[in-house]
Amino acid sequence: MKYMMLIHQGDTPTPRSAEWGNLPEEEKQSIYAAYKAINENPGVSPGQQLGAPETATTVRVQDGKTLTTDGPFAEIKEAIGGYFLFEADDLDAAIELASQVPAARLGGAIEVRPIVEW
Repeated sequence: MKYMMLIHQGDTPTPRSAEWGNLPEEEKQSIYAAYKAINENPGVSPGQQLGAPETATTVRVQDGKTLTTDGPFAEIKEAIGGYFLFEADDLDAAIELASQVPAARLGGAIEVRPIVEW
């Protein structure tokens, strides 16, 4: 089964943020090492970090007209900061890997969602 791992950043410090600069160097290296280990897992297809929520454009179609709104409607704490794919034997394996994502312990959350294959 393939799973999408959606990384909800919450208040998690990310590189290039002011909060990141306040982290001890040891913590930064620990975060880099954790993501490296996750990406080296044979079942993982590396994903990407997403731009800040305020850079998003939300698109809807109403009555045949395309409507765009700057930014997402989600609260910043709910915004998705990145994602990756994981092919696992079962949900328990996916949850175990999700628990290793640094954002999960630094104030964020990882949404594990199965991918529907047609």
